[in-house]
Amino acid sequence: MAKKALCIGINNYPGTGMDLQGCVNDAQDWANELAARGFKVSTLLDEQATKAALLKAMRELVGKGGKGDTLVITYSGHGTYQPDSDGDEVDGLDEALCPYDLRTGGGALSDDEIHAVFASRKSGLRVILISDSCHSGTVTRAAKAEKDADSRPRFMPVGNWLPEKLLPKNRAGKPAATMVAPAGTSPLLAAHSRALGDLLLAGCKEGPNNFSYDARINGRFNGAFTYYALQALRSQKAGASYADWHKAIVKYLPSASYPQSPQIVGTRTARQGKIFE
Repeated sequence: MAKKALCIGINNYPGTGMDLQGCVNDAQDWANELAARGFKVSTLLDEQATKAALLKAMRELVGKGGKGDTLVITYSGHGTYQPDSDGDEVDGLDEALCPYDLRTGGGALSDDEIHAVFASRKSGLRVILISDSCHSGTVTRAAKAEKDADSRPRFMPVGNWLPEKLLPKNRAGKPAATMVAPAGTSPLLAAHSRALGDLLLAGCKEGPNNFSYDARINGRFNGAFTYYALQALRSQKAGASYADWHKAIVKYLPSASYPQSPQIVGTRTARQGKIFE
């Protein structure tokens, strides 16, 4: 039974004015922790993490996985949404991850595309997904983030990357300045299978105005969720469950500085499984 992981961290988003600062640190921190726990780990950081590279890495990870294997995917970067192209979303929007080349040619990696990758996996292949990003916010282009800011949401407004002609329209046929955001589910949930015992750990709740934060903690940038999730993980006793781990994380979050509520999604059996085993 193999244990493999893919850790993704993207700080730089050329052309968007929405760079982050803690995502590469997150990916490296997850990679180090998982390697110490017996996983064979690969990473995609900044310019390595194009849309094509993300799809290729996910396809290889899933395609080579067999019955009894455990796969872990961690993603730290911006979340976004885009107009639904196939009519499967009630709100007319697809949740998506933001690759490095989001604005420069690659576009977003949608939940539909992620689902297609994982739909072909072999039975008995278990997946743990860890998402330190958020997927709800406004359409309106956001102002460029202050370089020295201590925290910022990991959400990419559609207006910061989609050409104006492709933006959602209002009733007058003009680009919408505001609209009802989607439910906010991480697109990594599209890879999730309850039947196969998968689990998703996410940095924040679903829905509008719920964000995961890029944060400076003790002089170093991380995702607030990643920082406290790893701190909580290292305090767990041997044989601790994912539910135990989640209970430890929510002792730290939400906080006054980071008003986000980490979520755990999976069956009762999956939540009671031993961490990374």
